[in-house]
Amino acid sequence: MKVIDSPSLLRLEERAYALSLNQRLDPAWVQANAAPDGTHYLWPALWNSLSHRPDVPRQLRCELLITLRAGERAVSLPDVLPDDFTSLPRVTSHEEGMQVSQLLDRAPSVRERLLREGEGSDLL
Repeated sequence: MKVIDSPSLLRLEERAYALSLNQRLDPAWVQANAAPDGTHYLWPALWNSLSHRPDVPRQLRCELLITLRAGERAVSLPDVLPDDFTSLPRVTSHEEGMQVSQLLDRAPSVRERLLREGEGSDLL
Protein backbone atom coordinates (compact mmCIF):
# COMPACT_ATOMS: atom_id res chain seq x y z
CA MET A 1 0.00 0.00 0.00
CA LYS A 2 1.22 3.46 -0.88
CA VAL A 3 0.45 6.77 0.80
CA ILE A 4 0.10 9.88 -1.32
CA ASP A 5 -0.69 13.51 -0.75
CA SER A 6 -3.06 15.56 -2.90
CA PRO A 7 -0.37 17.13 -5.15
CA SER A 8 1.01 13.63 -5.88
CA LEU A 9 -2.49 12.31 -6.59
CA LEU A 10 -3.12 15.18 -8.98
CA ARG A 11 0.17 14.47 -10.80
CA LEU A 12 -0.75 10.78 -11.17
CA GLU A 13 -4.16 11.65 -12.59
CA GLU A 14 -2.73 14.29 -14.94
CA ARG A 15 -0.25 11.72 -16.27
CA ALA A 16 -3.00 9.10 -16.71
CA TYR A 17 -5.16 11.70 -18.46
CA ALA A 18 -2.33 12.76 -20.79
CA LEU A 19 -1.67 9.11 -21.72
CA SER A 20 -5.43 8.40 -22.07
CA LEU A 21 -5.19 5.45 -19.71
CA ASN A 22 -8.47 3.54 -19.40
CA GLN A 23 -9.15 4.20 -15.74
CA ARG A 24 -8.54 7.67 -14.41
CA LEU A 25 -10.21 10.60 -12.71
CA ASP A 26 -10.47 13.95 -14.40
CA PRO A 27 -7.62 16.07 -12.95
CA ALA A 28 -9.99 19.06 -12.63
CA TRP A 29 -12.32 16.92 -10.49
CA VAL A 30 -9.39 15.78 -8.32
CA GLN A 31 -8.22 19.35 -7.83
CA ALA A 32 -11.73 20.53 -6.94
CA ASN A 33 -12.67 17.62 -4.65
CA ALA A 34 -9.56 16.10 -3.05
CA ALA A 35 -8.77 17.45 0.41
CA PRO A 36 -5.81 19.81 -0.18
CA ASP A 37 -3.89 18.39 2.78
CA GLY A 38 -5.55 14.98 2.66
CA THR A 39 -3.88 11.60 2.77
CA HIS A 40 -4.84 9.10 0.08
CA TYR A 41 -4.01 5.39 -0.17
CA LEU A 42 -3.20 3.36 -3.26
CA TRP A 43 -3.06 -0.45 -3.60
CA PRO A 44 -2.03 -2.35 -6.73
CA ALA A 45 -4.85 -4.65 -7.85
CA LEU A 46 -3.87 -6.06 -11.25
CA TRP A 47 -1.75 -5.51 -14.34
CA ASN A 48 -3.43 -3.80 -17.27
CA SER A 49 -2.17 -3.62 -20.85
CA LEU A 50 -3.60 -1.85 -23.87
CA SER A 51 -2.96 -4.33 -26.68
CA HIS A 52 -4.50 -1.92 -29.19
CA ARG A 53 -2.06 0.80 -28.07
CA PRO A 54 1.46 -0.64 -27.99
CA ASP A 55 2.88 2.87 -27.39
CA VAL A 56 1.37 2.90 -23.88
CA PRO A 57 3.33 0.86 -21.33
CA ARG A 58 1.74 -1.77 -19.11
CA GLN A 59 0.02 -0.23 -16.09
CA LEU A 60 -1.11 -1.16 -12.63
CA ARG A 61 -4.81 -0.88 -12.01
CA CYS A 62 -4.97 0.26 -8.41
CA GLU A 63 -7.56 0.73 -5.72
CA LEU A 64 -7.52 4.32 -4.48
CA LEU A 65 -9.02 5.56 -1.24
CA ILE A 66 -9.28 9.31 -1.73
CA THR A 67 -9.98 11.79 1.07
CA LEU A 68 -12.38 14.50 -0.06
CA ARG A 69 -12.62 18.13 1.05
CA ALA A 70 -15.66 17.45 3.24
CA GLY A 71 -13.71 14.78 5.15
CA GLU A 72 -15.52 11.92 3.46
CA ARG A 73 -13.73 9.23 1.48
CA ALA A 74 -14.39 7.63 -1.87
CA VAL A 75 -12.91 4.75 -3.86
CA SER A 76 -11.61 4.78 -7.42
CA LEU A 77 -9.67 2.36 -9.66
CA PRO A 78 -7.00 4.43 -11.43
CA ASP A 79 -4.39 3.07 -13.80
CA VAL A 80 -0.85 4.02 -12.76
CA LEU A 81 2.46 3.44 -14.51
CA PRO A 82 4.72 1.07 -12.53
CA ASP A 83 7.57 3.57 -12.20
CA ASP A 84 5.18 6.17 -10.82
CA PHE A 85 3.79 3.65 -8.34
CA THR A 86 7.13 2.38 -7.03
CA SER A 87 8.38 5.90 -6.33
CA LEU A 88 5.52 6.59 -3.88
CA PRO A 89 6.02 6.18 -0.11
CA ARG A 90 4.76 3.01 1.54
CA VAL A 91 2.56 2.63 4.59
CA THR A 92 4.96 1.65 7.33
CA SER A 93 2.58 0.33 9.96
CA HIS A 94 0.48 -2.83 9.79
CA GLU A 95 -2.04 -1.12 12.07
CA GLU A 96 -2.43 1.83 9.69
CA GLY A 97 -2.85 -0.58 6.79
CA MET A 98 -5.63 -2.44 8.61
CA GLN A 99 -7.43 0.82 9.47
CA VAL A 100 -7.26 1.98 5.85
CA SER A 101 -8.52 -1.40 4.65
CA GLN A 102 -11.60 -1.05 6.87
CA LEU A 103 -12.23 2.46 5.50
CA LEU A 104 -11.96 1.14 1.95
CA ASP A 105 -14.71 -1.40 2.62
CA ARG A 106 -17.14 1.34 3.73
CA ALA A 107 -16.38 4.10 1.21
CA PRO A 108 -18.59 4.61 -1.86
CA SER A 109 -16.99 4.80 -5.29
CA VAL A 110 -16.36 8.18 -6.89
CA ARG A 111 -18.89 7.23 -9.58
CA GLU A 112 -21.54 6.45 -6.92
CA ARG A 113 -20.90 9.83 -5.29
CA LEU A 114 -21.21 11.67 -8.62
CA LEU A 115 -24.44 9.89 -9.49
CA ARG A 116 -25.85 10.57 -6.03
CA GLU A 117 -24.91 14.26 -6.36
CA GLY A 118 -26.49 14.41 -9.81
CA GLU A 119 -23.22 15.15 -11.60
CA GLY A 120 -23.34 11.97 -13.68
CA SER A 121 -20.25 10.10 -14.80
CA ASP A 122 -19.11 12.43 -17.55
CA LEU A 123 -16.33 13.77 -15.31
CA LEU A 124 -14.61 10.39 -15.15
